[in-house]
Amino acid sequence: MTLRVEIEDLAKHFGEIRAVDGVTFSVSKGEVLGFLGPNGAGKSTTMKMITGFLAPTRGTVRVCGYDVSTDPISVKASLGYLPEGAPAYADMTPDSFLKFIADIRGLSGADKKRAVASAAERARILNVMYQPIETLSKGYKRRVGLAQAILHNPPVLIMDEPTDGLDPNQKHEVRTLINEMAEDKAIIISTHILEEVNALCTRNVVIASGKVVFDGTPAELEAKSRYHNAVVLTVNEIDNTKLLQFVKALDFVADAELLTLGNGIRVFPKASAHITIALSERIREQGWEIASLYAESGRLDEVFRSITLPSTAGVK
Repeated sequence: MTLRVEIEDLAKHFGEIRAVDGVTFSVSKGEVLGFLGPNGAGKSTTMKMITGFLAPTRGTVRVCGYDVSTDPISVKASLGYLPEGAPAYADMTPDSFLKFIADIRGLSGADKKRAVASAAERARILNVMYQPIETLSKGYKRRVGLAQAILHNPPVLIMDEPTDGLDPNQKHEVRTLINEMAEDKAIIISTHILEEVNALCTRNVVIASGKVVFDGTPAELEAKSRYHNAVVLTVNEIDNTKLLQFVKALDFVADAELLTLGNGIRVFPKASAHITIALSERIREQGWEIASLYAESGRLDEVFRSITLPSTAGVK
């Protein structure tokens, strides 16, 4: 895959505060990278350094081969940026705002007209193009911001909290658009919303206290959960305490617990192994009837807490 964004040992210090402290990762064409972390972890500060809005204390950022420190204009020409909150001129209409952005991007004539029309269509804002932006809903304002980010069809797209505060329908619309664009772009999405991990991302980088604490796929992130491949089991006409005692003695079981709500138990495998088949066989060997049995994939909120809670807040 073609590398589009390369970040090496990136740091930003504000006096004694190390907002970003040695971040390294890369993003290739076709990847949607979820840049995750709690509030104050350093996500937005990193984004601002990638886009050239902040100068790093140390480290290197390259976008499409251009160094942000030595060739910032080429970097800005290669990327589209949607800041948190999608700021725009409230008294402008989306039409006038996008034409203004096109002028800034150096587009004119037929190219300008085509770019505005294409961005408006892709962001699904054609029906509000001539309304003042201040009268639009939060979802439409976010889509106007997205339209300006993709106006020049950049190879790299960076979005800071693109779905934060949107209702479920608005989130679905924004996610659909991002997925449509993902094939030919390198996309970075900064967020603290864990549902975006499986809804949008092909890879995740988790940051805490300005440092990378995880870099991998959504499946690899879920696999770090204590609940990864844990089996929820219900057996008919068997006392749960007796069932729990039996299951805990099995050689492939690390632990088991009674469910706090409803009937049944949860069984934790050794080394996060797949145990559904082995467990069902052992239960049936006892002549017991299984009412339900299913494996859990993992809990992102638990993983997120376990890898970010030891951190101290920095600057967002």
